[in-house]
Amino acid sequence: MAAAGEKSGSDGNVWSLCRMPFWHSGNGSSSSSFSLVARSFLPTRRRLRLDPASKLYFPYEPGKQVRSAIRIKNISKSYVAFKFQTTAPKSCFMRPPGGILSPGESIIATVFKFVEHPENNEKQTDQKSRDKFKIMSLKVKEIIDYVPELFDEQKDQVAVEQVLRVVFLDPERSSPSMEKLKRQLAEAEAALEARKKPPEDNGPRIVGEGLVIDEWKERRERYLARQQVEGVVDSV
Repeated sequence: MAAAGEKSGSDGNVWSLCRMPFWHSGNGSSSSSFSLVARSFLPTRRRLRLDPASKLYFPYEPGKQVRSAIRIKNISKSYVAFKFQTTAPKSCFMRPPGGILSPGESIIATVFKFVEHPENNEKQTDQKSRDKFKIMSLKVKEIIDYVPELFDEQKDQVAVEQVLRVVFLDPERSSPSMEKLKRQLAEAEAALEARKKPPEDNGPRIVGEGLVIDEWKERRERYLARQQVEGVVDSV
C-alpha cells in the first residue's frame, strides 16, 4: 500500500513550505513579536530517531523492484504515531506505511521501489534520485488502532521528522552502507516471519468438550501399556 504525496496549490511542488511570519511593528509589543519570530526558527523536538538518519539506500537494479530499510525508534515519553509519504506513490510503497510506537519501542520498516531503466543506459549508482520520502509523527495519548486519518484529524499536532532522499548503491560492490542495508533487511524479514507465527500455547491441549490431553495423561498411558506388556511376558 503506497502513501500518497501531498501537492500544494498552484506551484506544483510536492510538499509546501511553511510560510515565515511577518515582523509587524506598531501597536504590538516589540518584545512579543521578537519572541514569536524566534520560536518559529527553533527546531521541532524530535519524537523519533531514524537509522539511516537522512537517506534511503537502494541497490541499483534497473527494471526490478528493490528494497531499502530504516529503523524507527520512539525516543519520547509518550505513544507516537508515524506515517510515511512519498513523492512517487506509483513506484514506491512502504511496509508498514504507518503505525504506533510505545515509548522506547522501535521497528524496522521496509521500503519497496521499482527502479526505472536509465534513458542513456548509463550506470547511475551512488547518485541522487528525485524521489523522496517524508516521515511524520503525531503524539497520541494512549494505545489505539492506527489509521491514517489520525494525521488528518490532528493536523496542527503533526510534525515532520525527516525528509529522506534516495541514494542508489552498486549491489556488486561492497560498502559499509550496502552491508548495513543487508543486515537491516534480514532483521526486517525475521521480524515479519515472527509476526506471522501463531502465539505459542504452553497450556493443556483441549480436544472436544471437556477432554484434556496433557503430558501427565500421555505418560500414564505409556505406563499402563508397558505394564500390560510385562504382564503378558510374566504369564508366559
